[in-house]
Amino acid sequence: MATKRPKQKRASGYAKDLLDVATMPRMQVDELLRLAAALKAKHQRGTAHSLLAGKTLGLLFQKPSTRTRVSFEAGMNQLGGHALVLPVGEIQLSRGESVADTARVLSRYLDGIVIRTYDHAIVQEWAAESTMPVINGLTDLSHPCQALSDLMTIKERKGRFKGLKVAYVGDGNNVANSLIEAAAKVGMQIALGCPAGYQPDQHVVDRARLEAARTGAAIEVCVDPQIAVKEADVVYTDVWISMGREREQARRLRALSPYQLNGRLLQKAKPDAIVMHCLPAHRGEEITAEVLDGPQSVVIDQAENRLHMQKAILVQLLRQKKGRA
Repeated sequence: MATKRPKQKRASGYAKDLLDVATMPRMQVDELLRLAAALKAKHQRGTAHSLLAGKTLGLLFQKPSTRTRVSFEAGMNQLGGHALVLPVGEIQLSRGESVADTARVLSRYLDGIVIRTYDHAIVQEWAAESTMPVINGLTDLSHPCQALSDLMTIKERKGRFKGLKVAYVGDGNNVANSLIEAAAKVGMQIALGCPAGYQPDQHVVDRARLEAARTGAAIEVCVDPQIAVKEADVVYTDVWISMGREREQARRLRALSPYQLNGRLLQKAKPDAIVMHCLPAHRGEEITAEVLDGPQSVVIDQAENRLHMQKAILVQLLRQKKGRA
C-alpha cells in the first residue's frame, strides 16, 4: 500500500509526476506541445540543446518496449543527460525489497524515473514514495506519453484541436483511455466504437466528461464503428491483444474482427482524414496493410513525435529552473 503524502508541486504549479493526462493542468499540456515543437525544430536544424546536462534518468520496464524505451533513452542523450536502464531482474525489487525503500534510495541517485508496468497502482506508489519525478511509461490503465505525442501529431497535421473529431475503433484499452483524457483536455470531439465488454474504463470516461464540460469537448462511446468513424478528421486504432492479454487471443479476435480499420471503414471518415496507430501493428488484424501503409497514414511521423514529446516531458519535469527551449 502506497504511503499517502501530499501531492508535491513544482514552482511552476505543475505536479511533480506525470501519471495520466487527466490530472495535468491545461497550461501544462499547452507548454509541452510548445516545447516539443521547439525541440523538434532544433533537432531538425542540428542545433545542440543540452538542457539536461548532468542529469540521469532511470528506466524501469516490466513490459517489453521499443518506442517508449528508445525515445526516452535517445531523447535523454540528445538533451545532454544520461539514461540508465534498470533491468527488473537485476535489482533488489526482484528479491522482495519494497517499492518504498527502492524509490527513496533511487531518488538520491537519479533525477527522474520512467516506470512501465502492469498495475497503475504501482506507478502511483512510486510517485508517492519518490522525491524525484516519476513518469508513467505505460500501465494497463493509461499511456499518457503516447496521448501527448498524439496531440502533437494532430496539431501538426490539422493546425488546431477545436472543431476536430477523433474516431477510435477497436479495443478500449490504455491508449484509448489516455486519448479520451487528451481530447477532453484540449476540447476535441472523440467518438469510440468498441464492442460490449471491450469499451474504455468507465471511470476515465466519467472524469473526462467533467473536463469536457469545461473545454467544449464531446465524448461518445458506441458499439458501431461506422458511427464512430463518420465524418472523422482522425481515425485511430490499436492492437486487439495488448501485453498481458495473450490468453484471451481467440475470444478477442472473434469479438473485435468487425472493428478492423480497412479501406471500407475509412471511407466513412472525411476525405482528408489522417490514420493513426501507436504501433506495433498487426497488419490484417486491427488494420489492413492498405490503410496502415496508405497515403492517409501518419504512423511513422506519429512515432517520431514520441521522441520530441518525451524530450519535452523530461525538460519540463527534470529541470530545476524553468526555462524556454
